Amino acid sequence: MRTKQLKPLFVIASSLLALTALTACGGGNGTGGSGGTGSAGVDKALGNTAGGGTGEGDGAGGDGDGTAGTGVAGLPKAGTMAGAVQLVSTFTPCDDLSTDPNDDDFFGGDEAYDATWSVTERGACDHGLRIFMFKDLKTFETKYKAEMDEDRKESPNQGHRGKFLVGQDFAVLPDRKSAVRYLLSPGGPMMLNCFPGFNPPSGYRKDPTPVDGCFLTNYFED
Repeated sequence: MRTKQLKPLFVIASSLLALTALTACGGGNGTGGSGGTGSAGVDKALGNTAGGGTGEGDGAGGDGDGTAGTGVAGLPKAGTMAGAVQLVSTFTPCDDLSTDPNDDDFFGGDEAYDATWSVTERGACDHGLRIFMFKDLKTFETKYKAEMDEDRKESPNQGHRGKFLVGQDFAVLPDRKSAVRYLLSPGGPMMLNCFPGFNPPSGYRKDPTPVDGCFLTNYFED
């Protein structure tokens, strides 16, 4: 079944642009994770209390309406598939959501991301961007790390860029590099990278996760 989604509200996009502008003007840079410098001004405005800055505030709770919440490294929380689509749409197009696994927008092999990954629901939008709702971030990360460790036995460089962008309760798998860059904007999901020895350039985040050897970062090697 295919459901039409509303395009992101102009006011949301404007707010994100305003936050970016404040940061560029020196809105307060705090020390980030072990990867470098985070933006305390943006984190404070978003209510994030962990990760790249020393933000204050309660933050919006992820109550199922697509509002960003705070958690591991200030990750956003979607609550529902509709909430995830709304959040993703503030950064990159996510039109014409489908939850039918027989739809052409789904990729072969995605069915492997199932209950063993803690995945509860899958969706696809914008002709190739996939969203996975999950119950437990640690379970999802553990499965991803195990998959990458196995793949590296055949291809040692497998996973060095990362693969999934994750929030507290959802993961995004874009099919375009431009979508990855847009989603890594402040307030969006972060790249999950479990590559051994991963160390981003200075100025990018490298936040610890519940799984040893995995990190959340806003760096993506294009």
